[in-house]
Amino acid sequence: MDKLKKIGYSDWFSSKVDADKLAVHELARVVSVHKDSYIITNGSAEVFAELTGHLLYTASSATDLPTTGDWVYADFYDDDTHAIIHAIVPRKTFLKRKTAGKTVDFQLIAANIDIAFIIQSADDNFNLRRLERYLVMVNESGITPIILLSKCDLLSQDEVNKIIESILTIAPQVTVQAFSNVSGEKIDDIKSSLLPAHTYCLLGSSGVGKTTLLNSIIGREQFVTQSVSKKESKGRHTTTSRELIQLENSAMLIDTPGMRELGNLSVDTGMDETFAEIVELSQNCKFSNCSHTKEKGCAILAAINEGELSEQRYKNYLKMKNESAFNEMSYSEKRKKDKDFGKMIKSVIKSKNR
Repeated sequence: MDKLKKIGYSDWFSSKVDADKLAVHELARVVSVHKDSYIITNGSAEVFAELTGHLLYTASSATDLPTTGDWVYADFYDDDTHAIIHAIVPRKTFLKRKTAGKTVDFQLIAANIDIAFIIQSADDNFNLRRLERYLVMVNESGITPIILLSKCDLLSQDEVNKIIESILTIAPQVTVQAFSNVSGEKIDDIKSSLLPAHTYCLLGSSGVGKTTLLNSIIGREQFVTQSVSKKESKGRHTTTSRELIQLENSAMLIDTPGMRELGNLSVDTGMDETFAEIVELSQNCKFSNCSHTKEKGCAILAAINEGELSEQRYKNYLKMKNESAFNEMSYSEKRKKDKDFGKMIKSVIKSKNR
């Protein structure tokens, strides 16, 4: 059990484990996902793994399949050179977003993360509204956010301080740390904050320096990085998959691909946590059914007029709220269609077998 604790196994997972499954299978953790195949570890070695047909074909959505960071029940074969995954242990946390494009479904990013490092760069790419979206996603997942401000070597200390102040206006309870991959400033502080047996992930747009920071933490150029376009200040997608990396002190770190589109789906808790002051203001409105758009006695509109609440922040809140509601409705309709289609197929098969 000690080898499992080194890769993040804790009392929480022990309390969720199915004793019957544990009696016939081993516990392992998913290191990476490659389409229909997986790399898992039992704390001793990383092993190629596949899903049982039952797990694969009974999954009703992507959330029912393993993702990086998951704990799973598995059988190991041929001197631990191959494994079969039978089921997933309940997740403590799981990071998800709406799938990119018009398709309305969940895309799992990683599971069982303790702390998410949200990286924003101090150049022209810095965007408070995008940061709010990341905070909603992380807060909804029950993960502790820490904001890292990269490329601080490009600005004066006063300019860096102003950006940090702007971040703290929207996330006063969140830790913010500025650093530089070029000068190495504060990277040792980030490394020393990583605790053994804890799982961290790196989130942020392409070009903010996630993979470079990962290499700095590891202490070698293990992962490929590419230059950022000077014209657009946009980085190329260097990381294309998610991999659980164990550091020398037994902390675990997951790098994630840059996200150009960050859609929301079912994020009520995340919205309430990220925009707590707006939710609190709404309780002081004169009318309980206030739409916060034109009513007299609206506490939110009053706060905007008095300069106590940023109008841009409130507009982003409304945009994300409406977007989430639309996506959730579309997702419910999709699931209903999928279920109806499944019933039709079963009915056809049943009639043919008669």
